[in-house]
Amino acid sequence: MSNDRRFVVIGAGPSGLTAAYELTKHGLCPVVVEKDTIVGGLARTETYRGFRFDMGGHRFFTKDKEVEAMWREVLEHEFLRRSRLSRIYYKKVFFHYPLKPANALAGLGLVESIRIALSYLRWSLFPHKPEETFEHWVTNRFGKRLFEIFFKSYTEKVWGIPCSELRAEWAAQRIKDLSLKTAVLDMFFKRKKTIKTLIDAFDYPRLGPGMLWTRVRELVEQQGGTILTGSDVVRIHRTGQVIDSIEIGHNGSTRLVAGTDFISSMPITQFIQRLDPPAPTAIRAAADGLRYRDFLTVCLIVNKPHVFPDNWIYVHEPAVQVGRIQNFKNWSPEMVPDPGQCSLGLEYFCNEGDALWSTEDEALIELAKRELASLGLAKREEVTDGCVFRMPKSYPVYDSGYRELLDEIRAYVDSFENFQTVGRNGLHRYNNQDHAMLTGMYAVRNSLFGKTHDLWSVNAEQEYHEEVRQSEATQTQASGDKSSPAVSIA
Repeated sequence: MSNDRRFVVIGAGPSGLTAAYELTKHGLCPVVVEKDTIVGGLARTETYRGFRFDMGGHRFFTKDKEVEAMWREVLEHEFLRRSRLSRIYYKKVFFHYPLKPANALAGLGLVESIRIALSYLRWSLFPHKPEETFEHWVTNRFGKRLFEIFFKSYTEKVWGIPCSELRAEWAAQRIKDLSLKTAVLDMFFKRKKTIKTLIDAFDYPRLGPGMLWTRVRELVEQQGGTILTGSDVVRIHRTGQVIDSIEIGHNGSTRLVAGTDFISSMPITQFIQRLDPPAPTAIRAAADGLRYRDFLTVCLIVNKPHVFPDNWIYVHEPAVQVGRIQNFKNWSPEMVPDPGQCSLGLEYFCNEGDALWSTEDEALIELAKRELASLGLAKREEVTDGCVFRMPKSYPVYDSGYRELLDEIRAYVDSFENFQTVGRNGLHRYNNQDHAMLTGMYAVRNSLFGKTHDLWSVNAEQEYHEEVRQSEATQTQASGDKSSPAVSIA
């Protein structure tokens, strides 16, 4: 391998750090540039007064053996095995998610359940064709009534756009593809046919997901790599379709970082915007058309040992703004320094710069206290402290026009000779942590060994990432294998 190759990695999230880690295994010393002061991207772990907070909640399970091997190689025995419990809060009633017919029937009542069944029958006989939007996809599988109850309000709260504008391919990636008919039949009859189910347990680092990425940083630096945090890419210099260097800003000054090979997980829109000379006008216009959804987490410390048993709760109550609530003590007891207290993360989905995003931290903490109390989960006086973390560009939006814009951008980006884009924002694809890691691994192999992995197609299969077949689940349990199927953020 040529010793004069200089790799520059933009972004120290799962994809960028995985790429850097792979490069060090081949004797190379990459330079990693990260705009934030800590590593991990969306999979970071923030701290406040001894409490640890996960930005969204990250379950460690994957179908890919290489990703699983890296997790074990880096953290070895630092994982905890956790049982999954997540529920939907709707009209002051908790419903299991994934939905369980008996639980749903008890919570909704007989009349509403009959309406759901009739709606399911109607849309089974006369489904939407073609199936283009999120609303079409869910309605065809669950019926219009169940879509309106359990999917519409929460999805629109998360994305900030109508379900009729959200593309169906997002649903195919993120929602369990089991029909209502299948769920009901499985409840009453034991079928011989192998069926799909969702994983009910996962692994989790005892100090949160940031524990993994902090350790990866240490290993990269031990092998001669450089991690520059607090350094934002302000300009990307190129000669034709070759990247020459990047200009980074740090503490009010700038410097050039030159390289022969570049791997980037920065938002693809920012890559286009910061090219020098600029990209063609049509490409810049396409980048300006791509949209992101942002979120902020209000972290509350509650002065009681238990609040609710779930890892997280989806809040489908339209009367409150909070979309999801994480209970970090139920992820790992070591996320909380005092066993007599709990720490909760109330997630608010917004757009960077809007009224909610711009609200002062103190006001957001008061809002979270009020909403937590209105949901009956804790009293306001039980909340003793709080803090706020904002996460820009967390979710690439799959709106009605994004695919055409992204195809145009991809054709241009793929023309660069020494550049590859990776990760969730680099590919504008709602990938999980393990899929982001795979793009980092594949990018290194493309550069070093002439492989032709299509990074844009990672996680493009239609099989839902959390599904396992009954026989697979049985074999996993029997063998004691602690791997399970992809890491989700929402």
